[in-house]
Amino acid sequence: MSALSKLPAFKAYDVRGPVPAQLHIDMVYAIGRAYARVIQPQGPVAIGYDIRDTSAAFARTLAAGLNAEGVATRDIGLGGTEMVYHAAGQPGMGGGLMVTASHNPVGDNGIKMVRGEARPISGDDGLAEMEALTRQLLAEQAQALGQGEGYAFAPLTDGSQYLPNPNLHATLDLHHSYIAKVRSFVNFPALQQALQARADAGRPLKLVVNAGNGCAGPTFDALVAGLPLSITRVFHAPDGQFPNGVPNPMLAKCQEDTASVVRAEGADVGIAWDGDFDRCFFFDEAGGFIEGYYLVALLGTQLLQHEPNGAVVYDTRLTWNTMAQVEAAGGRALVSKCGHSFIKAALRSENAVYGGEMSAHHYFRDFHYCDSGMIPMLLLLERLVLADQPLSSLVNAAQTAYPCSGEINFKVPDAKAAIARVEAAVQAELAVGRETLVAESALDGLSREFPQWRFNLRMSNTEPVVRLNVESRADTALMQAKTAWLRELLTA
Repeated sequence: MSALSKLPAFKAYDVRGPVPAQLHIDMVYAIGRAYARVIQPQGPVAIGYDIRDTSAAFARTLAAGLNAEGVATRDIGLGGTEMVYHAAGQPGMGGGLMVTASHNPVGDNGIKMVRGEARPISGDDGLAEMEALTRQLLAEQAQALGQGEGYAFAPLTDGSQYLPNPNLHATLDLHHSYIAKVRSFVNFPALQQALQARADAGRPLKLVVNAGNGCAGPTFDALVAGLPLSITRVFHAPDGQFPNGVPNPMLAKCQEDTASVVRAEGADVGIAWDGDFDRCFFFDEAGGFIEGYYLVALLGTQLLQHEPNGAVVYDTRLTWNTMAQVEAAGGRALVSKCGHSFIKAALRSENAVYGGEMSAHHYFRDFHYCDSGMIPMLLLLERLVLADQPLSSLVNAAQTAYPCSGEINFKVPDAKAAIARVEAAVQAELAVGRETLVAESALDGLSREFPQWRFNLRMSNTEPVVRLNVESRADTALMQAKTAWLRELLTA
């Protein structure tokens, strides 16, 4: 790769790619330096890392790069992305960096970044500048070594050639404050008492939890310590080789890994996380996978119980169920573009109590306006035990009222042309009166709403892929028929 070529590991919201082909130790050092120069943190920067084999070395190297620019760093150790958010949100902290590739293949790694107060960094808000500066720093390094643009930078090592400055680098233990913060979203003593009453009655709440050999296991254990639960743990131990497959609960195989144990154990609920546990996924008592869409309204209305007339932010892909339930609960339903930087900005500007995406990202005002994969777990446990109802009963009405396709991805030669075909077909249906347009939006892709169904169609930022979501009003057959029609148009 030319030292002057755009670095493909830099994505819309983070850095992520194969090691060392797209992300190598020299680049990580340069990224640390670039972060310091572009962000100019006004306090120490927290650095955490996941279980991947390269993550600890990359974390040390990031610290070395920041230290080289005079920025103090704090090592918060092995954990999840939300623990970096928690650290960066502390008074006096200047930002946070998390070394993780989340649910990517085992040979990948990456870096997620935030400013002080855990404010997001994205392509149009600092990340593009960092990419350009990283290229410049790598080019300067190659020139200094007399190698020119074709210089092959160092393959992965243990990172020992880049060591933090002991005068600027220290450890920071926020484990107990993080656990306390997450637990604060529920009435923990009341939850403990209710669970004990169930256990005493011979029907303890049975959980199946699947960490996918990512980082979720130890954190989950700490959060539920003292709760009288019956727990079956699946792929619980962190293992950077992911011996049971990448921790991506959106994959059918990963879903079945959890669902099959739920059914075998007669559990009340299944919970699974991705590698850095900033997303969590739920399964009902029959092992049925719950689309993230229905969790947005479930969690949003639960939080509105403590803040009447509060606001809930949701994304454009699937909307009707969230709008209906939030408004019925007395809250304000506010739409936002997809993506964490947009959701977080909307949360801050509207002082919204909660924001959710159907992709299983759940954001909380009282958690530094950030996403968490552990807070939803505790909220759902509280909801289940206090309602004393199975999970299926909490979502069945919504699933019946607003059946949805879930997100369907299409790899197409020309994404713009595929979307144009859909728009032309919709216009043709409107022209002859076979459809009636109720509303349309270009806030995030192509959204079209008709009396009994709607769809959203979005292009990927990084690849020739379009993403389709369809829902209807209490008509599963209509939803399926319209999904099939759009599928045919997109693949023509």
